[in-house]
Amino acid sequence: MSPYDSDPLGDRLVGAAAEDADQAVEAALRPKQLDEFIGQERVREQLSLVLRAARKRGSAPDHVLLSGPPGLGKTTLSMIIAAELNAPIRITSGPAIQHAGDLAAILSSLTEGEVLFLDEIHRMSRPAEEMLYMAMEDFRVDVIVGKGPGATAIPLELPPFTLVGATTRAGLLPPPLRDRFGFTGHMEFYAPAELERVVVRSAALLDVEIDPAGAAEIAGRSRGTPRIANRLLRRVRDYAQVEHDGVITAAIAGTALRVYEVDERGLDRLDRAVLHALLRLFGGGPVGLSTLAVAVGEEAETVEEVAEPFLVREGLLARTPRGRIATAAAWQHLGLTPPPQTPAGRGALPGQQQFFGAEPVVGEGPERATEN
Repeated sequence: MSPYDSDPLGDRLVGAAAEDADQAVEAALRPKQLDEFIGQERVREQLSLVLRAARKRGSAPDHVLLSGPPGLGKTTLSMIIAAELNAPIRITSGPAIQHAGDLAAILSSLTEGEVLFLDEIHRMSRPAEEMLYMAMEDFRVDVIVGKGPGATAIPLELPPFTLVGATTRAGLLPPPLRDRFGFTGHMEFYAPAELERVVVRSAALLDVEIDPAGAAEIAGRSRGTPRIANRLLRRVRDYAQVEHDGVITAAIAGTALRVYEVDERGLDRLDRAVLHALLRLFGGGPVGLSTLAVAVGEEAETVEEVAEPFLVREGLLARTPRGRIATAAAWQHLGLTPPPQTPAGRGALPGQQQFFGAEPVVGEGPERATEN
């Protein structure tokens, strides 16, 4: 399981997975046109060319594959594609299509030019996936009637449509499916300046007064993800309205997010617990995953799939063949002084091979540490 597929701690304020409570608010905050979409400049420019060319030809555009971590705008872009084409959109997901008949029922009900959005397309069943090959390429599916030797394949012609697939794990898509997409866009994490624009825009739609410093404070703790930025904005809004006059400043945003245990780099309780255990109990490591999980009081899968991806991306933790190791930035972030015998204490730079202090163990990879 990927940390992008689901969140074992689904109630985390800084979790990127969509929660039920987010759905209605996100729908209200989503941009409706490509020009309103903030960030993802390269994907937006390329997609604009694809859509404009399709409109000029008067035909359905190529199928579109959007990949990247959750919360970056894949669903929003799919709705924008439909809006730009002035076409209806049908929304479903890979886990919901477990049989080829499920997919055949959806495809047979599409109208000409309709956009079919298939979220988490990598989790679709294999029989449905194979049916999708022909539907995407030839706009045709074969419906099997009967069983055994008497089974008959009835060809069913489909009107031209555009499939928009979204995935958090593009590597799990089989090449035959991936090659049938005419356009592939990879979504990147947002820069703080882009998230500031997202926060300011969302605040205006929510009728919340916010100053630039307050927007920057929220953006800096949002892990490069607009969904998290909007969620933090709503929690800060609640605090500002209850404890102050409703105006969000940098000081109010910082105080509110401390109440919700989100620090200045976007780390929450679980993230800091992992770092505290690694630094205080194990001197910065190396320490095995299961040992670290026991020290934190969580399952090993939770530590590996929920906490570690962001800590690694922030350069606070490294996965090595001998175990997890804290970087010099982790000691600095928690305000601790590394022991002189550790790589961080000797001043090694993150990214250097000698920083990890271990020779590769035969048969072991960096994704799963060995216990010592």
